Amino acid sequence: MPSVQSYFFRSAARLAAAYTDRQLAHSLAALRRSALRGPGVPRGVVVTPARAAGVPCEWLCPAGQPPPRVLLYLHGGGWILGWGAMHRRMVAHLNPLAGARSLAVDYRLAPESPFPAALADCVTAYRWLLQSGVAPQQIVIAGDSAGGNLTVTTLLALRAAGTPLPAAAVCLSPAADLSGSSRDLSTGRDLVLSAKMGQVMVRAYLAGQDPRLPLISPVYADLAGLPPLLIQVGADELLAAGAERLADRARAAGVATTCEVWPGMWHVWHLLAPYLPEAQQALEHVGRFIRDHTPEAGHEVLTLPSAG
Repeated sequence: MPSVQSYFFRSAARLAAAYTDRQLAHSLAALRRSALRGPGVPRGVVVTPARAAGVPCEWLCPAGQPPPRVLLYLHGGGWILGWGAMHRRMVAHLNPLAGARSLAVDYRLAPESPFPAALADCVTAYRWLLQSGVAPQQIVIAGDSAGGNLTVTTLLALRAAGTPLPAAAVCLSPAADLSGSSRDLSTGRDLVLSAKMGQVMVRAYLAGQDPRLPLISPVYADLAGLPPLLIQVGADELLAAGAERLADRARAAGVATTCEVWPGMWHVWHLLAPYLPEAQQALEHVGRFIRDHTPEAGHEVLTLPSAG
C-alpha cells in the first residue's frame, strides 16, 4: 500500500512535470539551467569535479578515507538534460547505503551530441577508472531513466571490446526500448514523464538512427555474459513494460537478474529519498545489492586523480 507521504509527492510531481513540459516546449537551455538548481548534498559529503580522460565528471565521497567501492553513476534526463542538483543529492544519499563513493558522469547531451556520444563518454569514464587502479570487481555501474539505458549499453560496449566488466549493474526506471514496441514512450503518462516529452527526448538522441539497434534499445541485444543486474521500476510509470521486458531478456540470457516492480510508484521516484518512504526503501535495496556483489572494505584505497 502506498505511503501517506506518496499522496503529497504525487501532487508535487504533477506540478513539476507540467513545468518541465512547458519549459521543454519553449527553451531547452532554460530547462537545463533549472535542473542545476535544487537541494544541496547531505553533510559529510565531499563533492569534487574531475575529468575522466577528458570527460567531465564529479566525485561524491564521504569525508575522510574513501571506501574502495566505486559507483559509476549515469544520470537520467532523457539524454538532453545534464547532471543536476536532484541527482547529486540522490547519489550522495545512496553512497553510505552502498558503502561506496560515486563518480557521476556528465556526458555529452543531445541534440547537440546525439547517439553515440553519451555512450562513448560513459565507456571512457569506466575505462579511466580501471586505468586509475580501481579493480573491476569493486565497480558497480548504475543509472536512472536514460542513464539506466546507458548502464546496459555501456556494459554491451565494454563486453564487445573485451574490457573487464564491473561486478554488477543497477537500472532505475530504465528506458530500455526506444522503438515503442513495448508501448514505452508511445501512449499514456505517468506522474513525471509524459509520452510527448519522452518522444521529444528520444528523437533528439536518435537523430535518425534505428531505435532497434542494440546499443540504443538494449531489449534487442544479446545480454549473455553481463554481470548481475538489479532493475527497479514503478508499476505506474510509462517505462514499466520495457523494463520488465529487459529483465526477461536478461534472465533468458543467463544473467542473474532481480526485477522489482514498485506498486503505486512513478518514474524515478528514488529522487525523493529520504523524504518519500518508498524512495528510501528502494535505495536501501540498491545499497544492499551493491554491497552483496562487491568485496568488503579492508584494503588500501588508491587515491584517484582529479584530472585526466
